[in-house]
Amino acid sequence: MVTLQLRQIRVSPGERIILEDVSWQVFEAILDELGEHRGSRVAYSQGTLEIMAPLPEHERGKVIIGDLVKVLLDELALNWEGLGSTTFKRKDLSAGLEPDDCFYIQNYKLMIGKDRIDLTVDPPPDLAIEIDLTSRTKISAYQALRVPEIWRYENRNLEINLLQDEQYIKSQTSPTFPTFALAELIPKFVEMGRTTGTSTAIRAFRKWVREQIENSGL
Repeated sequence: MVTLQLRQIRVSPGERIILEDVSWQVFEAILDELGEHRGSRVAYSQGTLEIMAPLPEHERGKVIIGDLVKVLLDELALNWEGLGSTTFKRKDLSAGLEPDDCFYIQNYKLMIGKDRIDLTVDPPPDLAIEIDLTSRTKISAYQALRVPEIWRYENRNLEINLLQDEQYIKSQTSPTFPTFALAELIPKFVEMGRTTGTSTAIRAFRKWVREQIENSGL
């Protein structure tokens, strides 16, 4: 049997490697060796481990969508705690993942000041954001950890997925922001960010949200 050190494996941006028959102990050892300050993302489900390295455009999309979510939360006066790409894992479910971005909204109070997350007692994030989510391993991990809402941005389209009966179904609206047609709006402002700059897009989105709130009396 050939044994490789993790440092011998190089994952180029935009690529992923898949390792089969990985025990939970090995998964945690790999997390420790990779460390927290890295550009790669991992997902683990039932013995399958994926290590992914995002492209720069992937990171750009993640950042602007996260900023748009913060605008919505702030303008609607909703409290929230953002945990970014925190590692979420549960040994008893044999599942672990790192979202591109995530937010606690309904459960924000439980996360204030938390430095360590234990999903056997803490809830999963209320909203996760994923760019180009095609990994079956990651989707399976999300299902196992019971993350209630995922936004999947791919090919300039936003798909809102809600967990129902342990499966994700596509929804036209987000229960967190039910009065906004976000499946149409988010791609529009992400594209604006690509063409005119992120700050311009964020300001335009904030202005639009304020106008909607004023007109609807929210």
